[in-house]
Amino acid sequence: MNNSIRVNCSKKNLKLIRDFVMEHLLTLQLTDIQMNQIVLAVDEICANLIIHSNHEDPTKHISLAISEQRGIVRFEITDRGMAFKRAEYKEPDLQEHVRVGKKGGVGLALVNRIMDKVEFKSMGDKNTCLLYKKIK
Repeated sequence: MNNSIRVNCSKKNLKLIRDFVMEHLLTLQLTDIQMNQIVLAVDEICANLIIHSNHEDPTKHISLAISEQRGIVRFEITDRGMAFKRAEYKEPDLQEHVRVGKKGGVGLALVNRIMDKVEFKSMGDKNTCLLYKKIK
């Protein structure tokens, strides 16, 4: 099974990414809830990269590679857009977002809750987001 996919930075490609992740997760013994949460987390990161880092520029690409080792699934998402500055990221107050009815801005907080580990790295013009999920 192919464990990587490369798409141009268009929101219409998010469905391809979700389908690709789901197809891979179906080979693992996960509950529907676990699968949906993981798909949501990967989709959120990819959407952020397409929209915010690459400004939906179809001449740019993002890549996703999935690997599994010792009960941990690893998602490696790379692009050449603007790097995410983790140091400048402040976790939103989710209760406050709900209280005021604010939409958006909670995706990464959600990803941080779903995944066991989230890392962002940049080398030159290449940015990488690594997502890790322990599976039974």
